[in-house]
Amino acid sequence: MPKVLIVATSRKTRGGITSVIKAHETGEQWKKFHCKWIETHRDGNNIRKLWYLGTAIMQYFCLLPFYDIVHIHIATTQSAKRKQLFFYPAKWMKKKIILHFHPSNEKFLFEPYNQALYRKLFSQADLVLVLSEQWKRWIKEALGLTKHIEILYNPCPIVNRRDDIREKSILFAGTIIPRKGYETLLRGFALIASKYPEWRITFAGNGEIENAQRIAKELKIEKQVEFLGWVSGNKKEQAFQKASIYCLASDGEGFPMGVLDAWAYGIPSVVTPVGGIPDIVTNGENGLVFKVNNETELAKQLEKIITNNNLYKKLADASLHLAYTTFNISTINKRLERIYSNLLR
Repeated sequence: MPKVLIVATSRKTRGGITSVIKAHETGEQWKKFHCKWIETHRDGNNIRKLWYLGTAIMQYFCLLPFYDIVHIHIATTQSAKRKQLFFYPAKWMKKKIILHFHPSNEKFLFEPYNQALYRKLFSQADLVLVLSEQWKRWIKEALGLTKHIEILYNPCPIVNRRDDIREKSILFAGTIIPRKGYETLLRGFALIASKYPEWRITFAGNGEIENAQRIAKELKIEKQVEFLGWVSGNKKEQAFQKASIYCLASDGEGFPMGVLDAWAYGIPSVVTPVGGIPDIVTNGENGLVFKVNNETELAKQLEKIITNNNLYKKLADASLHLAYTTFNISTINKRLERIYSNLLR
Protein backbone atom coordinates (compact mmCIF):
# COMPACT_ATOMS: atom_id res chain seq x y z
CA MET A 1 0.00 0.00 0.00
CA PRO A 2 2.08 2.99 -1.25
CA LYS A 3 1.77 6.22 0.70
CA VAL A 4 2.76 9.83 -0.05
CA LEU A 5 3.38 12.63 2.46
CA ILE A 6 2.70 16.07 1.01
CA VAL A 7 4.77 18.76 2.77
CA ALA A 8 3.62 22.29 2.01
CA THR A 9 2.09 25.49 3.28
CA SER A 10 -1.28 25.45 5.05
CA ARG A 11 -4.53 24.95 3.18
CA LYS A 12 -5.60 28.24 4.83
CA THR A 13 -2.72 30.17 3.26
CA ARG A 14 -3.48 32.47 0.36
CA GLY A 15 -1.50 31.69 -2.75
CA GLY A 16 -0.77 29.44 -5.67
CA ILE A 17 0.79 26.45 -3.90
CA THR A 18 -2.31 25.94 -1.76
CA SER A 19 -4.51 26.14 -4.87
CA VAL A 20 -2.37 23.57 -6.67
CA ILE A 21 -2.47 21.04 -3.82
CA LYS A 22 -6.23 21.49 -3.41
CA ALA A 23 -6.52 20.65 -7.11
CA HIS A 24 -4.34 17.56 -6.61
CA GLU A 25 -6.64 16.48 -3.77
CA THR A 26 -9.46 16.00 -6.30
CA GLY A 27 -7.54 13.37 -8.27
CA GLU A 28 -7.70 9.60 -8.00
CA GLN A 29 -3.98 9.51 -7.16
CA TRP A 30 -4.69 11.24 -3.84
CA LYS A 31 -6.71 8.26 -2.62
CA LYS A 32 -4.67 5.63 -4.41
CA PHE A 33 -1.45 6.77 -2.72
CA HIS A 34 -3.10 7.62 0.62
CA CYS A 35 -1.76 11.17 0.43
CA LYS A 36 -1.46 13.09 3.70
CA TRP A 37 -0.91 16.86 3.71
CA ILE A 38 1.50 18.16 6.38
CA GLU A 39 0.86 21.91 6.71
CA THR A 40 4.13 23.65 7.59
CA HIS A 41 3.36 27.35 7.33
CA ARG A 42 0.51 29.82 7.62
CA ASP A 43 0.33 33.57 7.06
CA GLY A 44 0.22 35.58 10.28
CA ASN A 45 2.39 36.65 13.18
CA ASN A 46 5.55 34.85 14.30
CA ILE A 47 3.76 32.92 17.05
CA ARG A 48 1.32 31.43 14.55
CA LYS A 49 4.14 30.61 12.12
CA LEU A 50 6.20 28.87 14.82
CA TRP A 51 3.15 26.95 16.05
CA TYR A 52 2.43 25.64 12.55
CA LEU A 53 6.05 24.70 11.95
CA GLY A 54 6.46 22.98 15.32
CA THR A 55 3.19 21.07 14.98
CA ALA A 56 4.12 20.04 11.45
CA ILE A 57 7.53 18.72 12.53
CA MET A 58 6.02 16.59 15.30
CA GLN A 59 3.33 15.21 12.99
CA TYR A 60 5.89 14.57 10.27
CA PHE A 61 8.27 12.55 12.45
CA CYS A 62 5.36 10.42 13.70
CA LEU A 63 4.20 9.63 10.17
CA LEU A 64 7.43 9.52 8.15
CA PRO A 65 8.37 5.87 8.93
CA PHE A 66 5.07 4.67 7.43
CA TYR A 67 5.29 6.54 4.11
CA ASP A 68 7.17 5.77 0.89
CA ILE A 69 7.35 9.14 -0.91
CA VAL A 70 7.77 12.63 0.51
CA HIS A 71 6.48 15.28 -1.91
CA ILE A 72 7.84 18.64 -0.73
CA HIS A 73 6.56 21.89 -2.23
CA ILE A 74 9.08 24.75 -2.09
CA ALA A 75 9.08 28.32 -3.33
CA THR A 76 11.87 30.82 -2.77
CA THR A 77 14.69 31.01 -0.21
CA GLN A 78 12.87 31.05 3.14
CA SER A 79 10.60 28.22 2.03
CA ALA A 80 13.56 26.11 0.91
CA LYS A 81 15.41 26.72 4.18
CA ARG A 82 12.39 25.61 6.22
CA LYS A 83 11.84 22.52 4.10
CA GLN A 84 15.35 21.26 4.87
CA LEU A 85 13.92 20.25 8.26
CA PHE A 86 11.75 17.76 6.36
CA PHE A 87 14.08 16.93 3.47
CA TYR A 88 17.05 15.52 5.35
CA PRO A 89 15.15 13.22 7.75
CA ALA A 90 13.43 11.72 4.70
CA LYS A 91 16.82 11.33 3.06
CA TRP A 92 18.27 9.61 6.13
CA MET A 93 15.31 7.20 6.19
CA LYS A 94 15.83 6.44 2.48
CA LYS A 95 12.43 7.71 1.40
CA LYS A 96 11.84 8.78 -2.20
CA ILE A 97 11.82 12.58 -2.30
CA ILE A 98 10.12 14.90 -4.78
CA LEU A 99 10.91 18.61 -4.66
CA HIS A 100 8.12 20.56 -6.35
CA PHE A 101 9.47 24.00 -7.27
CA HIS A 102 7.06 26.99 -7.28
CA PRO A 103 9.30 30.08 -7.68
CA SER A 104 8.10 33.67 -7.84
CA ASN A 105 10.71 34.67 -10.42
CA GLU A 106 13.96 33.42 -11.85
CA LYS A 107 16.26 36.20 -10.61
CA PHE A 108 16.90 34.74 -7.16
CA LEU A 109 18.16 31.49 -8.73
CA PHE A 110 21.23 33.34 -9.94
CA GLU A 111 22.24 34.69 -6.51
CA PRO A 112 25.28 32.82 -5.10
CA TYR A 113 23.73 31.78 -1.77
CA ASN A 114 20.56 30.53 -3.44
CA GLN A 115 22.54 28.70 -6.10
CA ALA A 116 24.38 26.75 -3.41
CA LEU A 117 21.16 26.01 -1.49
CA TYR A 118 19.13 24.84 -4.47
CA ARG A 119 21.97 22.95 -6.13
CA LYS A 120 22.46 20.98 -2.91
CA LEU A 121 18.74 20.19 -2.50
CA PHE A 122 17.94 19.51 -6.15
CA SER A 123 20.95 17.26 -6.71
CA GLN A 124 19.98 15.06 -3.73
CA ALA A 125 16.27 14.75 -4.54
CA ASP A 126 15.00 11.76 -6.48
CA LEU A 127 12.92 14.06 -8.66
CA VAL A 128 12.45 17.81 -9.13
CA LEU A 129 9.14 18.98 -10.57
CA VAL A 130 9.09 22.34 -12.34
CA LEU A 131 6.28 24.36 -13.89
CA SER A 132 7.46 24.67 -17.51
CA GLU A 133 10.25 24.05 -20.01
CA GLN A 134 11.54 27.54 -19.29
CA TRP A 135 12.19 26.61 -15.67
CA LYS A 136 14.18 23.57 -16.78
CA ARG A 137 16.33 25.89 -18.89
CA TRP A 138 16.85 28.34 -16.03
CA ILE A 139 17.83 25.55 -13.63
CA LYS A 140 20.37 24.27 -16.14
CA GLU A 141 21.75 27.78 -16.65
CA ALA A 142 21.84 28.76 -12.96
CA LEU A 143 22.65 25.44 -11.27
CA GLY A 144 24.10 23.27 -14.02
CA LEU A 145 21.55 20.53 -13.30
CA THR A 146 19.68 18.56 -15.94
CA LYS A 147 18.97 15.11 -14.47
CA HIS A 148 15.79 14.02 -12.69
CA ILE A 149 13.90 17.20 -13.61
CA GLU A 150 10.40 16.86 -15.02
CA ILE A 151 7.56 19.23 -15.85
CA LEU A 152 4.21 19.14 -14.12
CA TYR A 153 1.94 22.00 -15.09
CA ASN A 154 -0.30 23.69 -12.58
CA PRO A 155 -3.90 22.78 -13.49
CA CYS A 156 -6.83 24.94 -14.49
CA PRO A 157 -9.64 24.59 -11.93
CA ILE A 158 -13.08 23.25 -12.72
CA VAL A 159 -15.35 26.29 -12.63
CA ASN A 160 -18.93 27.40 -13.11
CA ARG A 161 -18.45 29.49 -16.26
CA ARG A 162 -21.08 32.04 -17.22
CA ASP A 163 -20.81 34.31 -20.24
CA ASP A 164 -24.19 36.00 -19.75
CA ILE A 165 -23.08 38.25 -16.89
CA ARG A 166 -19.85 39.57 -18.39
CA GLU A 167 -19.14 43.22 -17.68
CA LYS A 168 -16.64 45.62 -19.21
CA SER A 169 -14.12 44.77 -16.53
CA ILE A 170 -10.35 44.13 -16.68
CA LEU A 171 -9.55 41.80 -13.80
CA PHE A 172 -6.38 41.78 -11.70
CA ALA A 173 -6.38 38.85 -9.23
CA GLY A 174 -3.55 38.49 -6.75
CA THR A 175 -1.65 40.30 -4.06
CA ILE A 176 -1.31 44.00 -4.83
CA ILE A 177 2.47 44.33 -4.58
CA PRO A 178 5.06 45.90 -6.92
CA ARG A 179 6.16 42.53 -8.38
CA LYS A 180 2.63 42.00 -9.65
CA GLY A 181 2.80 45.21 -11.70
CA TYR A 182 -0.36 46.87 -10.43
CA GLU A 183 1.05 50.35 -11.12
CA THR A 184 1.85 49.42 -14.72
CA LEU A 185 -1.74 48.25 -15.16
CA LEU A 186 -3.13 51.48 -13.71
CA ARG A 187 -0.88 53.68 -15.82
CA GLY A 188 -1.46 51.65 -18.98
CA PHE A 189 -5.22 51.74 -18.56
CA ALA A 190 -5.11 55.48 -17.83
CA LEU A 191 -3.77 56.06 -21.36
CA ILE A 192 -7.05 54.78 -22.85
CA ALA A 193 -9.54 55.18 -20.00
CA SER A 194 -11.15 58.39 -21.27
CA LYS A 195 -11.86 56.75 -24.66
CA TYR A 196 -13.65 53.82 -22.97
CA PRO A 197 -15.42 55.31 -19.93
CA GLU A 198 -17.66 52.24 -19.56
CA TRP A 199 -14.60 50.04 -18.89
CA ARG A 200 -12.95 49.61 -15.48
CA ILE A 201 -10.21 47.70 -13.69
CA THR A 202 -11.27 45.36 -10.90
CA PHE A 203 -8.59 44.51 -8.35
CA ALA A 204 -9.26 41.28 -6.45
CA GLY A 205 -6.56 41.00 -3.83
CA ASN A 206 -5.08 42.44 -0.67
CA GLY A 207 -1.87 44.39 -0.27
CA GLU A 208 -1.03 47.95 -1.25
CA ILE A 209 -4.63 49.01 -1.84
CA GLU A 210 -4.22 52.53 -0.45
CA ASN A 211 -1.23 53.21 -2.69
CA ALA A 212 -3.10 51.85 -5.72
CA GLN A 213 -6.05 54.11 -4.87
CA ARG A 214 -3.71 57.09 -4.60
CA ILE A 215 -2.20 56.36 -8.03
CA ALA A 216 -5.66 55.93 -9.57
CA LYS A 217 -6.68 59.30 -8.15
CA GLU A 218 -3.52 60.98 -9.48
CA LEU A 219 -4.29 59.54 -12.92
CA LYS A 220 -7.92 60.72 -12.64
CA ILE A 221 -9.29 57.21 -13.22
CA GLU A 222 -10.48 56.48 -9.67
CA LYS A 223 -14.10 56.20 -10.87
CA GLN A 224 -13.03 53.43 -13.26
CA VAL A 225 -11.15 51.36 -10.65
CA GLU A 226 -12.66 49.16 -7.95
CA PHE A 227 -11.04 47.18 -5.15
CA LEU A 228 -12.69 44.00 -3.88
CA GLY A 229 -10.02 43.07 -1.34
CA TRP A 230 -9.01 39.42 -1.05
CA VAL A 231 -11.75 37.21 -2.47
CA SER A 232 -12.41 33.49 -2.30
CA GLY A 233 -15.29 31.10 -2.81
CA ASN A 234 -18.39 32.69 -4.34
CA LYS A 235 -16.89 36.17 -4.40
CA LYS A 236 -13.90 34.99 -6.40
CA GLU A 237 -16.21 33.08 -8.73
CA GLN A 238 -18.32 36.18 -9.33
CA ALA A 239 -15.24 38.32 -10.02
CA PHE A 240 -14.11 35.95 -12.78
CA GLN A 241 -17.62 35.43 -14.16
CA LYS A 242 -18.04 39.18 -14.59
CA ALA A 243 -14.59 39.89 -16.04
CA SER A 244 -14.11 40.27 -19.78
CA ILE A 245 -10.30 40.59 -19.81
CA TYR A 246 -7.66 39.27 -17.44
CA CYS A 247 -4.40 41.20 -17.05
CA LEU A 248 -1.13 39.84 -15.65
CA ALA A 249 1.39 42.68 -15.42
CA SER A 250 3.98 40.89 -13.23
CA ASP A 251 7.74 41.17 -13.57
CA GLY A 252 8.16 37.56 -12.39
CA GLU A 253 6.09 34.40 -11.88
CA GLY A 254 6.41 30.63 -11.70
CA PHE A 255 3.28 29.78 -13.65
CA PRO A 256 0.54 32.18 -12.49
CA MET A 257 -2.63 30.64 -11.09
CA GLY A 258 -4.61 33.76 -11.99
CA VAL A 259 -4.03 33.14 -15.69
CA LEU A 260 -5.04 29.49 -15.27
CA ASP A 261 -8.24 30.64 -13.56
CA ALA A 262 -8.89 33.05 -16.42
CA TRP A 263 -8.44 30.31 -19.03
CA ALA A 264 -10.87 28.09 -17.14
CA TYR A 265 -13.48 30.86 -17.35
CA GLY A 266 -12.74 31.51 -21.03
CA ILE A 267 -11.37 35.00 -20.36
CA PRO A 268 -8.81 36.36 -22.84
CA SER A 269 -5.57 37.34 -21.11
CA VAL A 270 -3.15 40.20 -21.64
CA VAL A 271 0.13 39.13 -20.04
CA THR A 272 3.82 39.79 -19.57
CA PRO A 273 6.24 37.11 -20.86
CA VAL A 274 7.30 35.90 -17.40
CA GLY A 275 7.88 32.47 -15.83
CA GLY A 276 6.33 29.69 -17.88
CA ILE A 277 4.07 32.01 -19.88
CA PRO A 278 6.27 32.22 -23.03
CA ASP A 279 6.23 28.43 -23.38
CA ILE A 280 2.45 28.51 -23.79
CA VAL A 281 1.20 31.95 -24.84
CA THR A 282 1.70 33.04 -28.44
CA ASN A 283 0.88 36.69 -29.00
CA GLY A 284 -2.32 37.07 -31.01
CA GLU A 285 -3.07 33.33 -30.98
CA ASN A 286 -4.06 32.46 -27.40
CA GLY A 287 -3.29 35.71 -25.60
CA LEU A 288 -1.80 39.17 -25.98
CA VAL A 289 1.69 39.89 -24.66
CA PHE A 290 3.38 43.12 -23.57
CA LYS A 291 6.83 43.83 -22.17
CA VAL A 292 7.34 44.12 -18.41
CA ASN A 293 6.73 47.68 -17.13
CA ASN A 294 5.74 48.86 -20.62
CA GLU A 295 2.50 50.75 -19.95
CA THR A 296 2.29 52.10 -23.52
CA GLU A 297 2.42 48.62 -25.02
CA LEU A 298 -0.11 47.41 -22.45
CA ALA A 299 -2.49 50.21 -23.41
CA LYS A 300 -2.25 49.22 -27.08
CA GLN A 301 -2.97 45.56 -26.29
CA LEU A 302 -5.94 46.43 -24.08
CA GLU A 303 -7.38 48.71 -26.76
CA LYS A 304 -6.86 46.04 -29.40
CA ILE A 305 -8.90 43.46 -27.50
CA ILE A 306 -11.54 45.99 -26.41
CA THR A 307 -12.24 47.06 -29.99
CA ASN A 308 -11.79 43.83 -31.97
CA ASN A 309 -14.66 41.38 -31.38
CA ASN A 310 -13.21 38.73 -33.71
CA LEU A 311 -9.90 38.78 -31.85
CA TYR A 312 -11.72 38.66 -28.54
CA LYS A 313 -13.69 35.55 -29.58
CA LYS A 314 -10.55 33.87 -30.94
CA LEU A 315 -8.63 34.39 -27.70
CA ALA A 316 -11.58 33.33 -25.54
CA ASP A 317 -11.91 30.06 -27.49
CA ALA A 318 -8.15 29.48 -27.27
CA SER A 319 -8.25 30.03 -23.50
CA LEU A 320 -10.92 27.38 -23.06
CA HIS A 321 -8.97 24.99 -25.30
CA LEU A 322 -5.94 25.30 -23.02
CA ALA A 323 -8.12 24.67 -19.97
CA TYR A 324 -9.68 21.57 -21.53
CA THR A 325 -6.43 20.07 -22.89
CA THR A 326 -2.90 20.96 -21.73
CA PHE A 327 -3.98 22.25 -18.32
CA ASN A 328 -6.90 19.93 -17.72
CA ILE A 329 -7.00 19.04 -14.03
CA SER A 330 -7.76 15.37 -14.67
CA THR A 331 -4.89 15.04 -17.14
CA ILE A 332 -2.43 16.61 -14.72
CA ASN A 333 -3.55 14.46 -11.79
CA LYS A 334 -3.12 11.34 -13.94
CA ARG A 335 0.35 12.54 -14.82
CA LEU A 336 1.11 12.94 -11.11
CA GLU A 337 -0.13 9.40 -10.50
CA ARG A 338 2.33 8.09 -13.12
CA ILE A 339 5.12 10.09 -11.48
CA TYR A 340 4.43 8.47 -8.11
CA SER A 341 4.21 5.00 -9.67
CA ASN A 342 7.45 5.40 -11.64
CA LEU A 343 9.31 6.62 -8.58
CA LEU A 344 8.45 3.47 -6.65
CA ARG A 345 9.52 1.05 -9.35
